[in-house]
Amino acid sequence: MKKYLFIIVALCLFTLTVVGQQRVIAECTVTYNIVADSTVDKETKETLEKTTKTVYIKGNTCRTNLLNSAFSQAIIYEKLSGTATILREIGSNKFITKLDKTQWIEKHKQFEGMQITKLNEVKNILGYPCKKIIMQLKDSSIYQIYYATSIVPSVKEFEFQFKEVPGFVLEYEIDEVGAKKIQYIATKINLNPVANTIFAIPTVGYRILTEK
Repeated sequence: MKKYLFIIVALCLFTLTVVGQQRVIAECTVTYNIVADSTVDKETKETLEKTTKTVYIKGNTCRTNLLNSAFSQAIIYEKLSGTATILREIGSNKFITKLDKTQWIEKHKQFEGMQITKLNEVKNILGYPCKKIIMQLKDSSIYQIYYATSIVPSVKEFEFQFKEVPGFVLEYEIDEVGAKKIQYIATKINLNPVANTIFAIPTVGYRILTEK
C-alpha cells in the first residue's frame, strides 16, 4: 500500500512540475510586425510592411486581424466547434465567409504531413526565451519558427499550422516555393482582458462570399 501511495504522490508532483513550467495564456493581445524579403519589389514590400497583424485570444476563441490602408481581414476561430468566420473589407466592399470544421481543415490541407525539426537555437523575444523549430511542408515550403517555451496559448490554432507547436509562437518566417520570404515578429504581448465585442460576428452589411 505504501508503495502505491508513493507512486501516486510522485506522479502528482511530476504533473504539477510540468504544468508549472508552462503557463497557459487564455486571454491576450499580440501585435506582430511584418518584414518582407529584400528581393520583393518596392511597392509590395511597402504595402506588406505597412500591414499590421494582431491576434486576440480569449478562452476558446481567437481573432486574427490583418490591416492596412487598402484592405482588412479578420479570422474568428472557435476552438470547441472547429469553425471559423472570415471578414474581409476592400474599400467600401465587405464580405463574410463562414467555414464549418470540415471546410476549415480542407482550407489548410497543405499542412498535412508536414515535417517538424527541433533545433538547439534559442533567442529572447519580449522577455521570453524562445526555441526554434523548422516545419517543412509537402510542397517543400519552409516555416522557421521561434516559440516561447514558458507560455502556450489556449487556442494554439490561431494559425492552423501552429497547432502542434509546444508553446506560443512569437516569430516566424515563411519561405514558400515560388514566393518571397515574409517574416512576422511579435513586438508586443498584452495580457489584459480582451473585450467580448472583439469576437462579435456581424449580421448585416456584409455580402456572403463562398470559399473556393
